[in-house]
Amino acid sequence: MNYGIIAAGEGSRLVEEGVAYPKPLVPLAGTPMIGRLIDIFLRNNAEKMAVIVNEQMKEVQQYLIELAKSLPVELDLIIKSTPSSMHSFYEVAHALEGHGRFITTTVDTIFYESEFEKYVKAFESADEKVDGMMALTKYIDDEKPLYVEVGEDMRIEAFLDRPGEHTEFVSGGIYGLDGKAVKVLDRCMSEGISRMRNYQRQLLSAGLRIEGFDMGKIIDVDHAGDIRKAEEFIN
Repeated sequence: MNYGIIAAGEGSRLVEEGVAYPKPLVPLAGTPMIGRLIDIFLRNNAEKMAVIVNEQMKEVQQYLIELAKSLPVELDLIIKSTPSSMHSFYEVAHALEGHGRFITTTVDTIFYESEFEKYVKAFESADEKVDGMMALTKYIDDEKPLYVEVGEDMRIEAFLDRPGEHTEFVSGGIYGLDGKAVKVLDRCMSEGISRMRNYQRQLLSAGLRIEGFDMGKIIDVDHAGDIRKAEEFIN
C-alpha cells in the first residue's frame, strides 16, 4: 500500500495555546505524531510514502530528511506552502499517482492501530469495482464534522454538512483512493473547488464507488488539551 501524510498546516491554535513543538513533531507517548504515523504505515505494508510540509516548518523538514535515510521504503518529501488542505492533498495524490491505490491522512488524525490495520486490509482486498474507501467513525471530535450517509453494503451515498436521517457516521479524515479519484481531483482543482468535502461529493457525482469503513474511535489534535487526550487514547 502507498501512503500520504498532509502536514502542511501551520498549527496556529497549538502555538497560541503555548505548545512549543510544530504540530507534526508534538510527541505522543514519546514519539512525534508524524513519526508515529510513519511507523504504523511501515507495519502495514508500506511501499511508498509522500509527505507534504509547509516551507516554514524547517524543524519538520529536517526531521523527515534524517528519518528518510533509515527508512526501508521511499519517502517523497514535498516542501510547499498551500492555501488549503485540498491543495496539499493534490500534491500528495500526484506524488503517489501511478503506484496503485493509496491512503492519505492528515498528520493529527489519531486512531487505534489495530483498527487501521483492518481498514488497510479491507481496502487492499476490495475488488477493482471499488474506487475508494473512506475511514468512518461514530465519534464526533470535529468542530465542523462531515456527516456520511451509507447504504447497507457500506457504499457511501452522500456527504452532508448536517446530520440526516441515516447518518450515524462522520468522516474520519482518512482517504483510500485510486487513479480514477485523482482524475476527479484534477477536474475539481481546474474548476476552483477547494474543500475536501466538496471533492468527496464530486467523487460520488462522477459515479465512483466509494465505500465506508467503520474504524471505531478517531480523534484530532487541534488544541493543547487534545494532546493528553490523544496520549490517553493510544495508551
